[in-house]
Amino acid sequence: MEVFSADEWEIFVEEWLEIKRKKYIEVERFGGAGDKGRDVAAYLTDNKIADYKWDCYQCKHYDAPLMPSQMWIEFGKLLYYTFKKEYPIPSKYFFISPKGCGTSFTKLLQNPKDIKKGVTEHWDKDISEKIIAGIKIDLSAELIHHVDNFDFSIFDRIQPKTIIEEHKSHANHLIWFGGGLPDRNKLDESLIPDDITTEETVYVEQLILAYGSDATSNFNSLDEIKLQSKYHNHFKRARISFHHAEQLRNFSRDNLPNGTFENFQDEVYDGVINIAESSHANGFEKVKAVETHSASVSITSNALKEVSNVKDKTGVCHQLCNNKKINWV
Repeated sequence: MEVFSADEWEIFVEEWLEIKRKKYIEVERFGGAGDKGRDVAAYLTDNKIADYKWDCYQCKHYDAPLMPSQMWIEFGKLLYYTFKKEYPIPSKYFFISPKGCGTSFTKLLQNPKDIKKGVTEHWDKDISEKIIAGIKIDLSAELIHHVDNFDFSIFDRIQPKTIIEEHKSHANHLIWFGGGLPDRNKLDESLIPDDITTEETVYVEQLILAYGSDATSNFNSLDEIKLQSKYHNHFKRARISFHHAEQLRNFSRDNLPNGTFENFQDEVYDGVINIAESSHANGFEKVKAVETHSASVSITSNALKEVSNVKDKTGVCHQLCNNKKINWV
C-alpha cells in the first residue's frame, strides 16, 4: 500500500467499503480540493434526505504514521463545515493511513477531551487559514459553541492490516496485490441437472435444429434426439462444456473485476465468428467446426487464461448462441 498514490489509496478504501454493503447503502468518494474534509463518505441512510446518517473515512497517504500535528486541520475542517451545515455530523469519523497512526495520535484519538482542547489551542496556528486557502476563519462565539457541544468521541482509526484482510473478498484484490488466482474447483459433471434449465433454452433449441438439418428430418424434442446416438452423444458433450463455461463465469465474478469474463467471451467470439459465418453443409457441421476452432483460440490478455481449458472455450460458443450472437441454423 505504501506504493499507492494518494488517489489510489482513496480508490482502494472506496473498494473496501463496497464490501460492506450490508451496513452502507452507498459509498461516495469525493477527494480533491473541494472535498470539504471528506475523502470517502459511506451513507447509512439516504443522503438525499436532510440529516442523513453517514460515516466519514479520511484517507491519508504519508510516508510515516500519522501525527497530531498533521491532523489538526482535518478536525478543523469537519468542525467548520458541519457548523456551516454543509453536511451533517458523521456518526463516525475514521482516519486511515497505509502506515497507520503513530503512538501520540492513537493516544489522542482515545481521549476526546484532549482533541477538543487541542483544536482550540491549535486553531490560530494550524487551522484557521488552512480550511479555505487565503481566508482566515476565526473562532467566533457561534463556532466556539459548536466546538463545545461537539461529540469528539466520533473520531477513531482503522488499522491498515484490517482493511487489507477484508479487501481480499473484493474482485479487484489480485489486481492491486498480485499473487495469482486461487485454485479453481473442478466441475463435478455428475451434478449437472438432467432437466434443461430456463437459462439453456436458446442454445438447446438451436442444437435440436442443427441435428435436424443434418438428419434432414425435424426433431421436436430431446427425447427424439436420445434415439440417435451421434446427436445424443454430442448433446451431452455440449451441455457439459456449457456448464464448464458457466462455472468459469462464476469463478470470474468471485475473483476478478467486473467484465473480465465478458472480455473472455469476446476473445472467443472474435476467434470463431468467421468460421460461424462461413458456408457449411448443415447446422451440425457448423456447430462442430466452430467448437473445434474454439479450442485453438488464443486468449492473450485476460487473467482467466491461467485457469481456463478447452471445455470452457467450447462452452462459450454455446453461451454465445444462447445470447444470440451466433446461431447454428
